[in-house]
Amino acid sequence: MSAEVREAAAALLDELRRAGLTLCGAESCTGGLVAAALSSVPGASEAFAGVAVTYANDAKERLLGVPASILAGPGPVSEACALAMAEGALKAFGADLAFAVTGLAGPGGGTDELPVGSVFIAYGRAGDLFCASYRFAGDRDAVRERAALSALELLRAYAAAR
Repeated sequence: MSAEVREAAAALLDELRRAGLTLCGAESCTGGLVAAALSSVPGASEAFAGVAVTYANDAKERLLGVPASILAGPGPVSEACALAMAEGALKAFGADLAFAVTGLAGPGGGTDELPVGSVFIAYGRAGDLFCASYRFAGDRDAVRERAALSALELLRAYAAAR
């Protein structure tokens, strides 16, 4: 994990504490990288409730309540899935804010319509969820690192605006 990701995690936690907010999440392609960055900060538990790492589709469905129709329809790498993952995390953890990251880190699995490096990051609070989509270049590690950093930055901006 890069120093930049660690710094972004610390800045987000500072913002959450300042605002009196708690955070939870769900990760797929990042495999817990966001959670690792957050939990590396001393005192993180004051604002960070936890993360469900739901790499497999059945875990997304069973643990987060992602509808089978989303997994079969738009698919696990989609805005609809990211939003459903974030909703499921909010229900599971009861935190104020949630995030979800799903994507294709590679090296395989991409298509012309959804190439490797495609990532969807949902974030926000119940009734106020947003989703950002990205196309990151680089190898598997670079895609995962950039996705984690982007999630932390989106959350910090969202928390600061609240």
